Amino acid sequence: MKAAQITTAIVLRLVSLVLACLLSMTAYAAIDVYDFDSVQQEAQYRGLIEELRCPKCQNQNLAGSDAPIAQDLKQKTYDMVKDGRSDAEIRSYMQERYGDFITYKPPVRPSTWILWFFPPLLLLFLIAGWFWQSKRRQLAAQGVTNKIVDSPAAALTPAEKAELDRLLSRSNSIDHDVTSKEDKK
Repeated sequence: MKAAQITTAIVLRLVSLVLACLLSMTAYAAIDVYDFDSVQQEAQYRGLIEELRCPKCQNQNLAGSDAPIAQDLKQKTYDMVKDGRSDAEIRSYMQERYGDFITYKPPVRPSTWILWFFPPLLLLFLIAGWFWQSKRRQLAAQGVTNKIVDSPAAALTPAEKAELDRLLSRSNSIDHDVTSKEDKK
């Protein structure tokens, strides 16, 4: 009985060791290792992959994406940095190939005006509307209106005055008390 327990414990430990080794291999597979000629090249590469957007992930930069297209773009960026290309050359290459979407800072041109000018204009209109609405409410609270009338009756024609008097006299004669007769007792 004791030998069976020892054998089971050894098998469990071996299975745990194999499983740990397999899991650690997948963790090492996700790390990108690039050799650079200088620290400036590495800084340029890191800056570019932080700035360029993954076309598949959309709101994630190349540095944080593991998508296959992001891997290809990182490799292309690395190759271009190693070739000695400038940041502007690499950005323009990526924009020619993938459009303005590839960068988080699209250039100001007629096709991107809505991205640059619509949000500030919308904000200005909302602020102006808010001020106008609050001013209107403030004037209404003070009793100021756009119509200047000396008395409410002066704004009515004789026919309207007669109709108003008729309605008021009729409403005064009607009992508006909704309490039932049983409740009044």
